[in-house]
Amino acid sequence: MNQILRPSEARGDADFGWLKSKHTFSFGSYFDPNYIGFGALRVINEDRVAPSAGFPTHPHQNMEIISYVVSGGLEHKDSIGTGSVIRPGELQRMSAGTGVRHSEYNHSDTEPVHFLQIWIVPEQDGLQPSYEQKAFAEDERQNTLRLIGSRDGRDGSVVIHQDVDLYASLLGADKSLAYDIRPGRKVWLQIVKGKLSVNNQQLSAGDGLGLLDAGAISLTAQENAEFLLFDLEA
Repeated sequence: MNQILRPSEARGDADFGWLKSKHTFSFGSYFDPNYIGFGALRVINEDRVAPSAGFPTHPHQNMEIISYVVSGGLEHKDSIGTGSVIRPGELQRMSAGTGVRHSEYNHSDTEPVHFLQIWIVPEQDGLQPSYEQKAFAEDERQNTLRLIGSRDGRDGSVVIHQDVDLYASLLGADKSLAYDIRPGRKVWLQIVKGKLSVNNQQLSAGDGLGLLDAGAISLTAQENAEFLLFDLEA
């Protein structure tokens, strides 16, 4: 199967003291022409933000901005009137559309927050800015692929304005799952925690893997693993 392996240690790196970030794809001052994105999936940044620190208010346009919290709490405020704290097991989607301003801060003054910031290019520009946040309990994600984001919001998932299905899983050690990549589709896997074997390709926390061909894949946890699976148009 044709694949793209993105080892954790090969990612872009940014350290601002209050923020330590790893970039799977080109972002900010980090540029790699071989890793611009993966179809509509444009950004996966693994961010760790110090207590009480964060990103002050800044603008965005025409992007689906998604936050997946690994540990801690991420405090969100925006110009469309939303204010919330995102916790582990929750997914936040902000559609920047015609323009929105927002801030993201660590909600704690004692503990860091660890999260994935994900950008997906929307199907069309000029959408009305909007926000959605939903919680997905551990037992919903345990030893299964739980749909947490989709174009049509099916199965209680968050709506993403793009032809993408986003799944989350907490896979126990020695447990396995199967997934079928349909014709005309491709998949990106991002390992959040633990170790996972994908068709015998060994992956660890921070690693990413792009799969470009249709067909069945086998996912087996070598130890307790948390990961995201993006199913996108090829």
